[in-house]
Amino acid sequence: MHPSLKAHIRKWVDLPDEDFETMSHYFEELTVKKKQNLLTEGKVCGHSYFIVKGLLRLFFINSKGMEQTTQFAMENWWMADYHSFATQQPSEFCIQAVEASTVLKLSYSDQEQLLEEFPKMERYFRLLHQRVHAASQLRMKLQYDFSREELYHDFNRRHPDFVQRIPQYLMASYLGFTPEYLSEIRKKRVS
Repeated sequence: MHPSLKAHIRKWVDLPDEDFETMSHYFEELTVKKKQNLLTEGKVCGHSYFIVKGLLRLFFINSKGMEQTTQFAMENWWMADYHSFATQQPSEFCIQAVEASTVLKLSYSDQEQLLEEFPKMERYFRLLHQRVHAASQLRMKLQYDFSREELYHDFNRRHPDFVQRIPQYLMASYLGFTPEYLSEIRKKRVS
């Protein structure tokens, strides 16, 4: 098993080394080019992705034909359209590499077998999903509570590593701004 995934799992659950050896066959390493899609709208999300190196985003095309980014994931994070993955129904989202990336992909059927063979992995994924859900709830609250400028500053404070790596137009999409508005906010901060 890849050392970064092994270390990540160990942060959440205690498993013996021999379990990691056995589990490794469930994960397939994949190299993804910048701007390459791992999922397109209308397709079933058949895999969940653990990011070893790089940066991915989840987005949809809104009614105006514009891309709306809803999530980013970097090293040691997971990404999937969890609704499509869990129900095996067509997705309304796309997953795309923001940078050239290396991911470990886990198929839906392999995850089901993995969870059956290693019950402690149920706890691992449950704890991860609870954190993702909590982060999503906080993001929704901040969108109602904060001004657009406060949203940017809060994101910058909480996730400076993302701000350094995400192109400005994608950051604007994630925050619900135009790139021009984000540029104005950044200029204010510099002056």
